Amino acid sequence: MGNSVSTGRKPKDESGDGSRDAALDDRNRADGPKATNTPALVVDETSKRFGSGDDAVLAVDDVSFTVDRGSVVGLLGPNGAGKTTLIKSILGIVLPDTGSVEVFGADVDDGRQAVYGDVDAMLEGARNDYWRLTVRENLRYFATISGVDPDSVSARHDRLLDRLGLTEKADTAVRDLSRGMKQKVSLASVLAGGAELVFLDEPTLGLDVESSRTLRSELRRLASEDGLTIVISSHDMSVIEDVCDRVIVMSSGQIVADDTVDALLQRAGRNTVQVTSPEFDDEAITALRTQFDMHNVEWDGDRARIEVAAAGDELYTLMDSLREAGITVDHVQTVEPDLEDVFVTLTGDAGGLVGSAGERRWSS
Repeated sequence: MGNSVSTGRKPKDESGDGSRDAALDDRNRADGPKATNTPALVVDETSKRFGSGDDAVLAVDDVSFTVDRGSVVGLLGPNGAGKTTLIKSILGIVLPDTGSVEVFGADVDDGRQAVYGDVDAMLEGARNDYWRLTVRENLRYFATISGVDPDSVSARHDRLLDRLGLTEKADTAVRDLSRGMKQKVSLASVLAGGAELVFLDEPTLGLDVESSRTLRSELRRLASEDGLTIVISSHDMSVIEDVCDRVIVMSSGQIVADDTVDALLQRAGRNTVQVTSPEFDDEAITALRTQFDMHNVEWDGDRARIEVAAAGDELYTLMDSLREAGITVDHVQTVEPDLEDVFVTLTGDAGGLVGSAGERRWSS
């Protein structure tokens, strides 16, 4: 099924506009009052090794975590960290060597077709959808193979087309769309059957800025209003910071951090200030080091740029010190810690990251 990964969704009856709330109510009535408290996903001590002997690669090393219903969790890691293997192990595409996976309280080994009934995925790198079919035909097709009557969810499809900016292209063959539009069709196809847990690998790849913002807004809405549980793997820090409630960082097959975005940002330390001037000299810089926590000094010809930890009243103290030293400032820029800083600190690898929403770079 191309980029949209079929997980063997069980047939189910839906009516009206196919609202997720109604589906959740049906599930809760069937499973009992404790069902809503059951996590969407539990991964327990899961490991996967490829090869044997000296050539063996431990891609996933004793990984455990839980994802609550209705949350959006980011999965970060440099290339080769084990993210893709972990996702494929959760989805049953790769069989882990040890550990267990539970989806909505059911162990996947107890019956994969039933357990994966409300799970879908969009994996980057595989072919998207069916390019000879129109956009709407793709949505109907993927709903059908998910066990859903496409006529019963036509209103949902209309909403997806509208919110993702695809309405005008609904009757256009996918092969005739731009790369960014194809990416949005792939996402719509994943959501077409009403999955309650979805895995999205690089969902904004190929999208322009406006389309990326639209997609992020829709993901947040689906989580907050419809109770959709989302696991996102992306190298785009702005997507992770903007959409996710929580971030899991992997390195060398292991989880090295698991916390909220705000908590992870606090690990990056205090805000810093970059000051550039041609009047810095060794004596002035040495004097400033005795007063402030100086992180870095860089020279560009006859100008120096210093980076100093200074926030709040410390910033005023720094400016007073510079004035007293007779230093004329050419350029000042505050640098707020962002998720990329945390990521590099934790993994020691930029891993092909796309810069985060915060401003990090200095320019004169």
